[in-house]
Amino acid sequence: MKPNMQDRQLFEYAVIRVVPRVEREEFINVGVILYCAKRKFLKCMIAFDEGRLAAFGTKLDPEEIRQNIESIGLICNGGKASGPIGQLDLPSRFRWLTATRSTVIQSSKVHPGFCVDPEETLVRLCNEFVL
Repeated sequence: MKPNMQDRQLFEYAVIRVVPRVEREEFINVGVILYCAKRKFLKCMIAFDEGRLAAFGTKLDPEEIRQNIESIGLICNGGKASGPIGQLDLPSRFRWLTATRSTVIQSSKVHPGFCVDPEETLVRLCNEFVL
């Protein structure tokens, strides 16, 4: 059965990327953050490949990068283990995670869409943009 418009909910997403050399504006997509207000859904999916990072010939520590990327998941989940940002409400956490930065770990601009199942949409977007 095809979903009707009432079943579809507005969502927003951004692609998480590692920018080994900010001045060169080259990046590696490493994950996706998806937020759906109506479903009270905020989650990210990460797929960090150290080999792809090494191909840039950078001296970045892959374990440090991994830890920083994993903190995005902690903030999405919220709770005491996620620090002060993780204590914010869902929309504030999403906006903080997707704010423009000129650091090694960044997010793309935020893009909107409609979905029936945010979890399924997150997996699809990660497959499309990261894997």
